[in-house]
Amino acid sequence: MKRKVLWPIILLFAALALWSCKDQITEPNQSPIVFPASNISYSKYIDPLFQQRCAVGGCHSGSNAAADLDLSLPSYDNLVYHQPRLVVSGESNNSLLVQRLDGRIQLVMPPSQSPLTSNQINGIKKWIDEGALNN
Repeated sequence: MKRKVLWPIILLFAALALWSCKDQITEPNQSPIVFPASNISYSKYIDPLFQQRCAVGGCHSGSNAAADLDLSLPSYDNLVYHQPRLVVSGESNNSLLVQRLDGRIQLVMPPSQSPLTSNQINGIKKWIDEGALNN
């Protein structure tokens, strides 16, 4: 009985989080971040991407961050040590972050009209597969 009551509540909170972000995310005025094929640096690629696309007002920033995931600077510890676990070092296909980014799990992130590029998603996957280091 508790599970039947819990799912609608979870879905309601997820919908509210998505709705609160919807009007806050705008097309970035900055150039898109392009990832190299390997040796992905968190500080050079991942973090700037999160600052540009995710750590915006009403979404993943501040004390009221969606899903309690604050990606404001510095974001590494908040991402890697988040519960539920979003990043499984060395295993991008088992990482909840990637599953949300590539649409395997709903709610797809980011919830905007312009999803991350395939280069950006592949770059995040490569960073995770390379050990999800804070470099």
